[in-house]
Amino acid sequence: MTKVGIVITDPQRFDAADTMRDAVPLLAALHRRGAEARAVDWADPEVDWAGFDLVVLRSPWDYAVRPREFDAWLERADSLTRVLNEPALVRWNMDKRYLAQLETAGIPGVPTSYHEEESSLVDALAAAARGTGGSGGPADGAGTPAHVVLKPTVGAGARLTGLLRPDDPAASALGRQILAGPGTVMLQPEVPELSAGREKALYLVDGRFTHAIAKGALLAPGGGLRGGSYRETPQLVEASAAERAFAEQVLATTATVTGLAMPLYARIDIVESATDGLLLLEAELFEPLFHLPLAPAVTEVFAEAILARA
Repeated sequence: MTKVGIVITDPQRFDAADTMRDAVPLLAALHRRGAEARAVDWADPEVDWAGFDLVVLRSPWDYAVRPREFDAWLERADSLTRVLNEPALVRWNMDKRYLAQLETAGIPGVPTSYHEEESSLVDALAAAARGTGGSGGPADGAGTPAHVVLKPTVGAGARLTGLLRPDDPAASALGRQILAGPGTVMLQPEVPELSAGREKALYLVDGRFTHAIAKGALLAPGGGLRGGSYRETPQLVEASAAERAFAEQVLATTATVTGLAMPLYARIDIVESATDGLLLLEAELFEPLFHLPLAPAVTEVFAEAILARA
């Protein structure tokens, strides 16, 4: 009997979202196929990782606030069993500076500058406020600086992420908070289509498209989240042939850049800009919510793919 661990974060320790939302239907599908499967908290010191034939990362969502501990767990688990997606890919994907590597390799994304020092960030915000660069957009019709997005390169669930005017003191304050983490600040111009809720998440299992989700806009202009908390409003949507091809291109380029094999699963977040076409927002390669309750057929595909790799 194949023994599979579905890796989550203990909901009692991390209550920002339902860490079992995908795990429940996936475990049921694995059980129907004769596997012995259970959900396990990555940080539980009592887990015998060597007792699994395979562990599959699904919702280790507090990794961003415990990155060193999570990295140590990856190394330990990898020495005892097979981990998917593979730890080398996870480490590469944890820091969003991977986006710069993909852009260099030909994948278009949102213009981004990276800042490890406050002086660099202050200069970039000032340039954005003048509409002269620094990853900020041009001024609006009234001459007011357009919004920018600030976020950490290591983060999840829109933590420490803000949609702010670059001349707003809250922008530099958020940047200082990220830097004090310690962390690196990503600075990007606002993408109007993204603020309008037109982001799409395309899901792939073994490199093959399964479904697409639109979750609506999350960031509130002026800082914070719409509605005051992280709330996705996921809906199944169609993905065009061009969007599917773009997602597949992202995975193929990732393989070229990293030298690693096709991941078991992926979520490719995209938006289509009126001025720049399809843009990559993120390639989530180790902890994306698949919204399996909305796509029950995908649950079966996912379970089959897991057992094929066990």
